[in-house]
Amino acid sequence: MLRKILTLAAGAAALTAASLATTPAMAAGKNICVSWKTFQEERWKTDEAAIKAVVEAAGNKYFSADAQGSAAKQQADIEGLITQGCNVILVVAFDSDAILPAFQAAADAGVKMISYDVLVEHPDALYVTFDNVGVGRLMAKTMLEKGKQEGNFAFIKGDKGDPNATFLFQGIMEVLKPNIDAGKIKNVCETFTDGWKPDAAQKNMEQCLTSVNNKVDAVISENDGMAGGVVAALEAQGLAGTVPVTGQDGDKAALNRVALGTQLVSVWKDSRVLGKAAAEFANMIADGKANTDIPNVGKFNSGAKGVEVNAVLIAPNPITKANLNDVIDGGWVTKDEVCAGVAAGSVDACK
Repeated sequence: MLRKILTLAAGAAALTAASLATTPAMAAGKNICVSWKTFQEERWKTDEAAIKAVVEAAGNKYFSADAQGSAAKQQADIEGLITQGCNVILVVAFDSDAILPAFQAAADAGVKMISYDVLVEHPDALYVTFDNVGVGRLMAKTMLEKGKQEGNFAFIKGDKGDPNATFLFQGIMEVLKPNIDAGKIKNVCETFTDGWKPDAAQKNMEQCLTSVNNKVDAVISENDGMAGGVVAALEAQGLAGTVPVTGQDGDKAALNRVALGTQLVSVWKDSRVLGKAAAEFANMIADGKANTDIPNVGKFNSGAKGVEVNAVLIAPNPITKANLNDVIDGGWVTKDEVCAGVAAGSVDACK
């Protein structure tokens, strides 16, 4: 498998989120559309602002729809976007398998598709995401270097229907396997989490703690939202801050937990960079450029079905206490947000 990593500079302009209602009659010209799996998560508003800015700066029109966590609604949304005149549709898939018929319908109609952040294994679609296997490696590597190298590990994975949960776990296991094989690390709990929901992750962690009488030394949580639920479960048992927890996304609350010491790392995937890149590619495709001619594109075939797609993978940045200034200086989050409740002098970024 060939992978080409695209590293882009942060700094997409911050805008207010656009209305999610699609219009029955879209304007003539290039229409760039997005189907969100759910617009309730904090990060998607940041993605949308970056996408919308690039689309409109090119003189194109932006439209979107919110599937509200429903595979059936997302299918209907995409069918509607096709008939309403979208030239390119970016899709954050709620269920990668269930949405395949919509991708085929788009292909049949001559509408170009981009799998945004979540892989959909359709050969005609461009896949644009962060290197999620690499994110898993970074979480595990940081755990070994700055957290724990041995002991009882719990693994709180994302939604079973999301390929990213598997990609992340693949990267995690690549790094931890030598210590697992040597008997240094014991996998005491491993569970998928419905919808990546923090409350579901908290319940999973509570059940894990009960099953091993609180004898957990480290938790590999696959994203920041779930890490919040994990930390809440640990806190209830007096373990928050002593059991290192991983995460990813660069959520404000998670970065504050990193500063407070209740979360070890948040692998920062600057969604402004992802949104900007995907929007630039969408504009190019709408103007007739082929997926194979997109800058820094490579081949990706690591999905469950092994379907080869054209892809651009963007490199992430693991944020720990040592480099919290990266997110502050990058304008991702304010110093006050990162440092809320942090003891004076305990963290360099908060001084």
